Amino acid sequence: MGIVAGLDSSPDFTRIVVCDTDTGAVLRQGYAPHPVEGRPSDIDPQAWLLSLGEAAGGGLLEGVQAIGVSAQQNALVPLDAQGATVRPAMVGGDKRAQVAAADLVDALGGREAWAQAVGCVPQAGQPVTKLRWLARTEPENAARTAVLLQAHDWLVWQLLGRPARRTTDRGGASGTGYWSAATGGYRPDLVELALGHHAMLPEVIGPSDAAGTTPEGLLISAGTGETMAAAFGLGIGVGDAVVSLGASGSVMAVHPEPLLDNTGMITSLADATGMHLPVVTTLNAVRALRGTAELLGLPDLESLSDLAMKSTPGAHGLVLLPYLEGERTPNLPHTAGTLAGLRRESMKPEHLARAAFEGMLCGLGDALDVLRGRGVEVRRIFLLGAAAELPAVQAAAPSLFGAQVVVPQPADYAAIGAARQAAWALGVSQGTLDPRTPPPWQGAAAQVLEPGEELAVGQAVRQQYVSVREQTHPGAFRS
Repeated sequence: MGIVAGLDSSPDFTRIVVCDTDTGAVLRQGYAPHPVEGRPSDIDPQAWLLSLGEAAGGGLLEGVQAIGVSAQQNALVPLDAQGATVRPAMVGGDKRAQVAAADLVDALGGREAWAQAVGCVPQAGQPVTKLRWLARTEPENAARTAVLLQAHDWLVWQLLGRPARRTTDRGGASGTGYWSAATGGYRPDLVELALGHHAMLPEVIGPSDAAGTTPEGLLISAGTGETMAAAFGLGIGVGDAVVSLGASGSVMAVHPEPLLDNTGMITSLADATGMHLPVVTTLNAVRALRGTAELLGLPDLESLSDLAMKSTPGAHGLVLLPYLEGERTPNLPHTAGTLAGLRRESMKPEHLARAAFEGMLCGLGDALDVLRGRGVEVRRIFLLGAAAELPAVQAAAPSLFGAQVVVPQPADYAAIGAARQAAWALGVSQGTLDPRTPPPWQGAAAQVLEPGEELAVGQAVRQQYVSVREQTHPGAFRS
């Protein structure tokens, strides 16, 4: 029995878990916020190292044999030829780059051309789009940029002592906009299209490969992006989907094949195991709940949930299309939300509250159907995010989604996934694990909710939502 560590460098903090290599049981953990105010669009990567050092204090890593690194996705770290950062890392969904995203879509010949090339259409947050912004806005910095890394690539490189070899993994590479999960290869021409010249890209190593070993003998695994690490930490496999309830929403599922989608609704990512992770995002999830709570004068989402539970499935005919920020799935960027079915008897606060929850979940059901329509098997749905704990969500989700819903206990699944990757790489290096089969750690402790007798009612509510969507936005999913 050995111990391994998983490190998750999120947008706000570093979390480290130390786990038993055989079972995945968390033995100890550390935490430290990044030493920055708020969530800036630019951040000195040294801040990630400072919080890493603090989180690992007090002998946390004593006895650890291997470590895996998970980090926020889409963080672009441009280096010069000597390995120094050209400018602070560009992080998050960078709104500065929205024009650059549109430029890139046009430059390659449209959304379909990008979907065919790399399995995704450029968005403002993606590294390829940030490169275009850099070339247009900071041409001197762009000219000095010789090497492109993401957050987890940079952290792995630092932990290994900045060797000549720089590595990444399939999961992280698949979100860049210049690597294709379908072909397993880079598109250097797209880097040149965005940046104006070639740059060195990290070597993409396999899921169970080691990036290297520190001088002290600590094995460092490939690392991956936060989304892929969380999926690996949860233990999801074929037949499972994950629905994340943030301000916006996302639906992802494990699939054996890459999915190319000419409409751009599916982002074709790779996971941390050698499989594929198609993702569909919605712009409106919990923000629809918060907006409704404010409209009704309620202090929080718990109060909104309590009110919604006083209504009944179907909200007395009220249907909310929650497109408050426009919408990406379906692709209606300039639309607004719609409240339909108003009658005198339905104009009560509890029915509006119920309609908000049903509208949010039906919108995510639309995203699930995009995947199902492409042959993705969905038998079980993991529901993530603080809103997953709300009674109104748990009451409605199984019947609206038409599947078993699993609500995992809150835990640091990205850090746990990074630790599991470390255990895999360690086992392979020692000859005790198959490079194609990850260690079978215990799954997440969770609450399991079944559609049961409510299934027919939920599907009727869902059909009511679809009818309103089709009347209001005809053919939105056929564009």
